[in-house]
Amino acid sequence: MATYLDFEHKIKFIQEDIISAQVRHDPTAMAKHKLTLDKEVEKVYGNLSDFQKLQLARHLDRPYALDYINILMRDKYEIHGDRHFRDDAAILCYMGYIGDEKVMVIGEQKGRGTKNKLKRNFGMPHPEGYRKALRAAKMAEKFGMPILMLIDTPGAYPGIGAEERNQSEAIARNLLELSDIKTPTVSIVIGEGGSGGALAIGVADKFAMMRYSVFSVISPEGCSAILWNDPKKAEAATNAMKITSSDLKELDLIDDIIDEPLIGAHREKEAAANAIGDYFLGELKKLKAMSEDERMDARYTRLTSHGAFSE
Repeated sequence: MATYLDFEHKIKFIQEDIISAQVRHDPTAMAKHKLTLDKEVEKVYGNLSDFQKLQLARHLDRPYALDYINILMRDKYEIHGDRHFRDDAAILCYMGYIGDEKVMVIGEQKGRGTKNKLKRNFGMPHPEGYRKALRAAKMAEKFGMPILMLIDTPGAYPGIGAEERNQSEAIARNLLELSDIKTPTVSIVIGEGGSGGALAIGVADKFAMMRYSVFSVISPEGCSAILWNDPKKAEAATNAMKITSSDLKELDLIDDIIDEPLIGAHREKEAAANAIGDYFLGELKKLKAMSEDERMDARYTRLTSHGAFSE
């Protein structure tokens, strides 16, 4: 059963009417309902608030990294473990092909259903997950494979065990190493990008966000709890924090916004996956046209420009 948010209820009823017309084999009614659906989608999704975009980024039906990997990649092989402690299922590493390109894909995976969410730790990686990601990135560098990183996490896991195994050091190490890796890299926020947990696989030549994704230093709930001692003021915090793709593009903190379907990736997964694949291959072509020195200089300039201001 599909999940619908409060502002999607009219869309739900129209889609149910379309299904009913399909069952009745009534093409006239189907065409009428589809026209109505297009108008409603444009009306609803063309005027979303920041908080509604946050809800879409967290939508239960929104594709996760593994969904995109399964759609985009062929001849894929999963890489496990950090060679130090264990395999963290919150981080996925696959090498295989996207189009004709042999690539390494590193992604954060939230999981669906109670059992799988627990296995994936709700998409909150431990230090060993970030060390696995770095191991995979170094392997890609060794064999000349470009890297695609898919960000989708509420944040790095803050538990005692993670702190004992140096969570902050693992994240910092990734920031350092990925900034200097010699192979082309593209990072995309596909859902929720939370704090250092997102940054740990967010250092790249190109950094993009999907239309309905968010990226922030803290969750709106955490922000409202700190500022107002009331997590229920998350909507006000969302509006104040400027965490949507359009906000971050305006602030020049990301390179591009990927136009997932207007109705959202949770309704048209194949189209959303194709948008990611097309963006990655297009940017990869541009990066490959540059020399290594040019690419590294451009990466350094982009990374050091963040936070720059003039009075």
